[in-house]
This record gives sequence, structure tokens and C-alpha cells, in this order.
Amino acid sequence: TMNVEHEISLLVEEIRRLGTKNADGQVSVKFGVLFADEKCANLFEALVGTLKAAKRRKIITYPGELLLQGVHDNVDIMLLQD
Repeated sequence: TMNVEHEISLLVEEIRRLGTKNADGQVSVKFGVLFADEKCANLFEALVGTLKAAKRRKIITYPGELLLQGVHDNVDIMLLQD
């Protein structure tokens, strides 16, 4: 079974690695960047599932419910916690 907490902590690391800080000091990354990254592809069996779990725990936020490759490549995923 997947350790969700562990997956989420890895996700946070990857968002920090690939993302950029905005004026408020919050880190965000485009879904397409995350999805296309080779390291992320190898780390996460179900990236979208991990994103949803992290969103439910208010660790990240993004508009809408489900992110789909291609359609939502330009959607910002914002890190809420450090």
C-alpha cells in the first residue's frame, strides 16, 4: 500500500524543486511541469491521486477537482504549508 503521508511529503519537495516563489513567498508550480518531470514520473504512481490527497489535507491548493494532463497543464498548484 502507498504511504500517503510519505507521498505528500515527496510531492511538497518536488513542488519546491520545480516551482517558483511569488511575491507573497508562496511556491507554485504548473501542473504540466510537475506531470512532465521525469523524477516525478518515477516517484509517483498516481500523481493526481497524491495531489488530491494533499489538497484534502490543505497542504496544496489548485482550482477545480481533477487535473488532467494536457487540459490543465497551465494550472498553478500552490503550496500552502512549508
